[in-house]
Amino acid sequence: MAYPSDFLPMVGNTELLLRGALFTLELTAIGAVLGLSIGALGAWVRARNVRPFAAIFGVYVEVIRNTPFLMQLLCIFFGLPALGVPISPWQAAALAMVINLGAHATDIIRDSLQTVPRPRIEALRPALSNAWPALSNQIIVVMLGSSVCSLIATQELSFVADVLQSRNARAFETYALTALMYLCMALMIRQLLNWIGQHLFAENTEAQCGSEPARD
Repeated sequence: MAYPSDFLPMVGNTELLLRGALFTLELTAIGAVLGLSIGALGAWVRARNVRPFAAIFGVYVEVIRNTPFLMQLLCIFFGLPALGVPISPWQAAALAMVINLGAHATDIIRDSLQTVPRPRIEALRPALSNAWPALSNQIIVVMLGSSVCSLIATQELSFVADVLQSRNARAFETYALTALMYLCMALMIRQLLNWIGQHLFAENTEAQCGSEPARD
């Protein structure tokens, strides 16, 4: 028997899904700003081999890069309260995203920093410019990965979708619409990051163009 798909019941729940999407975007914004800041600091420390912080950042990057985001999230959510540090689902989700993006950004920026033949501190801006496309992709990856935060009752888009699906029993329609919303958010974030990169690193891009030899 064919599944009788019907998206009409989803119309009345659009506002709830949009709230979940907005919550996801807020988490992504926090993760992006703080994660990139950690990444820039970590890349500079490792490039300059500032001891003992270079070794600390090295361990941090390897641990985060080689463990699932879900495990990182659960360790934060359950581990911190076990140590006497209370934390809400929202705080745990934001912290996990910051830590995850920070580790990947450290590696991306460090690799780019090593390709810029300048004094380390002066090379940071052009290195960020070169690394911006990869950093943009990583921000989107982290945003999409935030869907697992629903497992700790963080009220982002996937959590809202799960709640709605349990109410209306329209699993396909609910998750298809949710997937479409994630796609739209990813495209929107990519366009925004491209715009930011063009304006933030405009001087560096012009300098690179100006340094290219003229062609006949």
